[in-house]
Amino acid sequence: MLRTTTTTLRKPTTMARGFSSAANKIGIIGLGQMGGHMARNLAAAGNHLVVFDVVDANVQAAKAHGKVDAAATPREVAKQCHTIVTMLPSTPHVQEVYLGSTGLIHELTKDHLLIDSSTIDPTFTKSLSATISETGALIIDAPVSGGVNGAKNATLTFMVGGSTPAFDKAQKVLKQMGKNIVHCGGPSTGQAAKICNNLALAIQMTSVAEALTLGDKLGIDPKVLSSIMNTSTSQCWSTTANNPYPGVMEGVPASNDYNGGFASVLMRKDLGLAIDAAKSVEASIPLTSSVHQFYNMIVNTGHGKKDFGYILKFLEGKHA
Repeated sequence: MLRTTTTTLRKPTTMARGFSSAANKIGIIGLGQMGGHMARNLAAAGNHLVVFDVVDANVQAAKAHGKVDAAATPREVAKQCHTIVTMLPSTPHVQEVYLGSTGLIHELTKDHLLIDSSTIDPTFTKSLSATISETGALIIDAPVSGGVNGAKNATLTFMVGGSTPAFDKAQKVLKQMGKNIVHCGGPSTGQAAKICNNLALAIQMTSVAEALTLGDKLGIDPKVLSSIMNTSTSQCWSTTANNPYPGVMEGVPASNDYNGGFASVLMRKDLGLAIDAAKSVEASIPLTSSVHQFYNMIVNTGHGKKDFGYILKFLEGKHA
């Protein structure tokens, strides 16, 4: 099927001429809080986008920013674009978009470059890379760090796994969405970097939330304690950029009833990925396992959509 499709696309017909223009288009699949901002930045850079998302409101929002067309399926995106960025919630979503009955794989050729910025199982990523490579297409795993604000401001860090030719080819597109582009190594190493980063982030956030909760109960103003932490050895991203105590910082989820930001349900997912990866290589990550249980309880009590800084309210016992 793949050989037949490729041959058809290369015929000197109207379809071939349409496919030739695909070199000037970029496909975006997954237009949630992160993918939506990434799409807007690509559109703002002057690219002609072809987008797909199962939520029509996300598609309509993307179409309001520049030259943006909507596709009915991922396969249709691959028909129209050589370069495709995916930002999806989980491994099953990525599997369906890439390998499903209307997936990208059915239209791939050696001209395609696929950039998967989802955070998923590294083992699956390695398998997917091998499968996609059989079509001649290039693929990188390029999960991100920087949160919604990083996506909005095009300051994301991309942790890239894949071949050097694929990394080099992807640089132009990645630089339109992010500030730091790091080649971590071969296929799946981007995913490995992301889950390691996020397990450290979750532990840091939990420790900051514990410290601020204790300080508050001991009579220390959270703003004062936060300022001390920011000039002391406990300084970290959770104290400087996403303080979990309401009112300490403006413009962060904690000061907006924990809306926006990085959802607790996604942090739970990423910690679960880290735990599964640790089991596969017999690594010991006891703190990660403990923090994962906290986020599991947050999700199970109905607060999974709250920013992961909501763990402070959970520790305070004010989460009902």
